[in-house]
Amino acid sequence: MAQKTDELRRNSVSPAEVDATDRRILGALVADATQSYAELGAAVGLSAPAVHERVKRLRRQGVIKGTSVLIDPKAVGKALLAFVHVDTVGWGKSQALMSIADHPEVEEIHSVAGDTCMLLKVRSRDAQALEGLLGKLYDTPGVKATRSYVVLSSYLERPVQPQHTESWPEPHATMTREPAA
Repeated sequence: MAQKTDELRRNSVSPAEVDATDRRILGALVADATQSYAELGAAVGLSAPAVHERVKRLRRQGVIKGTSVLIDPKAVGKALLAFVHVDTVGWGKSQALMSIADHPEVEEIHSVAGDTCMLLKVRSRDAQALEGLLGKLYDTPGVKATRSYVVLSSYLERPVQPQHTESWPEPHATMTREPAA
């Protein structure tokens, strides 16, 4: 007997469909990824097996990309945080420039729009170590200038949050135009 399968759910990975419950699970995992499924279930109002299945699905879909540890930078001797704007000849992303990622001081590399080509987030031991990294950048073919912004204090650093702000205030018009006479 032939079985009709048009309405059966397929097991293949589909684009991420993240609902409100998934967002609560993700938020709880961002706060503490070491929780057991029982603790996670209690926090979001589901059974441990239900949470486990949702977490497996979120991993399969690539919503959860991995699990990491947040390290106190000072504890590992990286007290200096800086953002480095890199100006290049032509398009910024080159194999030579991307090799800067081999240095553990470089935490993030972004191609950006605006008055610079690339933006680096760098944590180093001190100003001398940052200067060494900048020297390495200037030795990179295509790099023509850098601007460094050393962080004095950080008030908020956090990983990606699963929630969205539901509504933003409407921008206020600063000028109103009178109709032409």
